[in-house]
Amino acid sequence: MLFGLIATTSWQQLNLPYLLGLGANEEGRIADEKLSPSASMVLKKHDKVAFLFLTHGSLPLIPLWERFFHGHEDLFSVYVHTRPGYKLNVSKSSPFYDREIPSQDAQWGSITLLDAERRLLANALLDISNERFVLLSESCIPLHGFSTIYKYLTESTHSFIESYDDPGYSGRGRYSPGLIPYITLSDWRKGSQWFEMNRFLASEIASETIYYPQFKKYCRRKCYPDEHYMPTYITMFFPTLNSNRTLTWVDWSRGGPHPSTYGGADISEKFIQSIRKSWKKCPYNCEQTSICYLFARKFSPSALEPLLLLASKVMKY
Repeated sequence: MLFGLIATTSWQQLNLPYLLGLGANEEGRIADEKLSPSASMVLKKHDKVAFLFLTHGSLPLIPLWERFFHGHEDLFSVYVHTRPGYKLNVSKSSPFYDREIPSQDAQWGSITLLDAERRLLANALLDISNERFVLLSESCIPLHGFSTIYKYLTESTHSFIESYDDPGYSGRGRYSPGLIPYITLSDWRKGSQWFEMNRFLASEIASETIYYPQFKKYCRRKCYPDEHYMPTYITMFFPTLNSNRTLTWVDWSRGGPHPSTYGGADISEKFIQSIRKSWKKCPYNCEQTSICYLFARKFSPSALEPLLLLASKVMKY
């Protein structure tokens, strides 16, 4: 009941001492030694990571994710946006059981893909215990154990939305003058679709009603709004909250409109370790870390068995 009240009421309106069952001193104030541990207890109830899966149908790598999630049931939640009416074939004990959200058709390269992302965020925001939100696809895998990823996300002072100015055809070349005066060419940013963000930014993205309609109207015909809306909007209004990088590794070295896909024959300990430990350092909480990626894609269904064989030894789950 307490957490439902917090979700709809300001802290100033709440009788926090009464709700926490604490007594007051003679001056009517709560003793610091009583209030601080209790407030900490309340805040810790809010530290769940929402895993948002965006897929056109099944999730062939579910057994890998089930192993990753096992034993951490109080620290995460799962939301799946798939095609309308589709139900995942999983057991009732699976963290994916009955986690499909009401969905609509989502097409690659169109505003409907961004609609699906916002729909996932909106559904996850209904649970006040969700504090971090990560977008994943059916071809994504976790590169580290749950505890490592959970700590990395919940202790981060920044969100992870890749955002950069691309002067070429696939960057500024996608800009539409119809976005003026809301968004100028100098505002225009590009980035990976696969994001991770805190609750504040998730709420902003899910509820924003000024810039999103402009994208829906003018970001069309090979504009790819899922690669531009969030990078542009976050950079315009909340740049200090963002790390300007993605946590999801992909391989674009082969060229083309889609990244490389890896199957069973590609999976080896050396390959997975090369992704887990980057050759470069990445910023994290004003320091540098060698863990730059927490997730990776794209992996085909044939990669499942060799990944399961490597999971405990290499990925630590």
